[in-house]
Amino acid sequence: MQSPACDQHTLIHSFIGNFIPRFVSGSVLLYRADQNGKDGCYDAALLKGLGIGTDSHGKLPLLILHDPARNWLLLMESNADKGQIDERRAKELASLFDKAGTELVFVTAYQSRADMADHEELPAWKTHAWFADEPDHMMHFD
Repeated sequence: MQSPACDQHTLIHSFIGNFIPRFVSGSVLLYRADQNGKDGCYDAALLKGLGIGTDSHGKLPLLILHDPARNWLLLMESNADKGQIDERRAKELASLFDKAGTELVFVTAYQSRADMADHEELPAWKTHAWFADEPDHMMHFD
């Protein structure tokens, strides 16, 4: 059995390799947390240009992508790491990125729909769920 850190790492690779080309192929990866959800890799100049500070690493999502064509900032969490984007987390992220001047798109990545079903509550409204085992589809909570 894999550890949660391995699951999260595998899910992030699947998200980068499968989600991005299918749904936001022109996007730029601005931030990627390391396997422990800490500093990771980021482009400080691009983040600063969007009004995003780099001093809140513990609060940042696992991945931040910018889609300049649609002026979207995609904020991705892995269910295997921090859990799904619930109402509390959606509000926290919206507050953290309120100066970005972009539309915020919240995506929780799961390995499967069964992983999402393990939660008592559904993800927050106005968020999206993506499943690694069904990479061509997304679930929208509108």
